[in-house]
Amino acid sequence: MADRYDVVIVGGGVMGCAVAYFLANDPGFGGTVAVVERDPTYQRASSALSASSIRQQFSTPANIALSQFGLSFIRNATEHLSVDGDPVDLGLREPGYLYLATGAGADILRRNNAIQLSCGADVALLSPEDLIARFPWLSVEGIALGSLGLSGEGWFDGYSLMQAFRRKAKALGVTMIAGEVAGIDTAEGKVTAVRLADGRRLSCGVAVNAAGPQARRVATMAGVDLPVAARKRCVFVFDCREELPGCPLVIDPSGVWFRPEGKQFICGAPPPADRDPDTDDLTVEHDLFEEMMWPALAERVPAFEAIKVTNAWAGFYEYNEIDQNAVIGPHPELRNLLFCNGFSGHGLQQAPGAGRGLAELIATGAYRSLNLSAFAYDRLVENRPLLETNVI
Repeated sequence: MADRYDVVIVGGGVMGCAVAYFLANDPGFGGTVAVVERDPTYQRASSALSASSIRQQFSTPANIALSQFGLSFIRNATEHLSVDGDPVDLGLREPGYLYLATGAGADILRRNNAIQLSCGADVALLSPEDLIARFPWLSVEGIALGSLGLSGEGWFDGYSLMQAFRRKAKALGVTMIAGEVAGIDTAEGKVTAVRLADGRRLSCGVAVNAAGPQARRVATMAGVDLPVAARKRCVFVFDCREELPGCPLVIDPSGVWFRPEGKQFICGAPPPADRDPDTDDLTVEHDLFEEMMWPALAERVPAFEAIKVTNAWAGFYEYNEIDQNAVIGPHPELRNLLFCNGFSGHGLQQAPGAGRGLAELIATGAYRSLNLSAFAYDRLVENRPLLETNVI
């Protein structure tokens, strides 16, 4: 069985659905779009298992611009994604991000702050005294400086964003296909078709790899190397007897982060390097909380000395092993193979900007609104990493 589409998108998570939406919503495009998703239940999807936060505190202007567009889009989600007049409530809250630095990291925080301010981010540097005045529940032992997002940072319902993109794309005529991609056909320097495990062959003019943790496997089908690994990240939910008024998302110098979630809190941290393989396993590693996270939490917030874990889950980071930044745009040889991969933990907040950028590139041949050329695949081949120091 063969079908023909102008654009076939491999992966129906937030990235794939965002690209599909912006294409279908572009009055100058007019082509056919199909999105292939192997698990329409989304039980293991990164979009469903993310902590779904948004920030402007990056160290690269390109990342800041992507997230600023994402913030504007999320704030106005109903205007963009409503179907039949239904409101789209993404539960956006903006208490901010608070990065804490020791003396060794203070200069990095200052350099990042200068970049963020130059890009219009609403952030402020806080001394230990400022931190105590604003957050009296916080211990500043060993802390030399903090950086707080005063507005435009917080968290939202990432799963609802993905579903809203999907629903709107379908309403605009995008074809959603449940299937496992088994192969990619190429000829004369172009992708010609995407083949599914059930025998269907989807001929296409453009193929988009938005396969999340499966991105490397999909790229390999086209004979392309993509250094994006599926890295497991565990998130723990815990109770605390005391309230923490005005608590933002806090990133401790240890790498441990925490934030409120209703009346509870959630936390996480990158695991040690020797426990961070490319994996398909989503088993929660509870010893990470006991041995690494809880001691750091109790040191930073005295009230966290007496807490109780009530739940936990694990999800994937699509981790770019070269520079922890997204890969967006065409392959230099297979020019009709486009990437939307490797966001390394900040994909949900950047999905609107990445989706719009790729849609513009497909529809017009160039980026129009946001210049995403800094994320091009070419940098990987040419050894020009786009290093991001603010990776959580």
